[in-house]
Amino acid sequence: QVQLVESGGGLVQAGDSLRLSCAASGRSISGYTMGWFRQAPGKEREFVASITWIGASTGYADSVKGRFTISKDNAKNTLYLQMNNLKPEDTAVYYCARCKYGATISRYTNDYDSWGQGTQVTVSS
Repeated sequence: QVQLVESGGGLVQAGDSLRLSCAASGRSISGYTMGWFRQAPGKEREFVASITWIGASTGYADSVKGRFTISKDNAKNTLYLQMNNLKPEDTAVYYCARCKYGATISRYTNDYDSWGQGTQVTVSS
């Protein structure tokens, strides 16, 4: 089983930037689509971004498109989420996850079979 550990969250002001990291151990993420999800208090977990292993195609939620960038470093077995121009609405616990396949992106939690424990991002106005 792959182990995923998120880091890089914190408390920032609106308009600031953060870069989240997701380090994988135990198993490689090679060959798998990877994704970022977030969950705010009292709300359902929602899709943020995804990147495929094959072709490195990316997909984003409309709410973060143009502000967030998902990427990965295959040599370091690490996934990243660069978050720019953060808004208070971005406040949530952010989770990285490994998908069941690698040729297409997915926006659905049920398509992901491994999850990290999450990292808190808080954006003040």
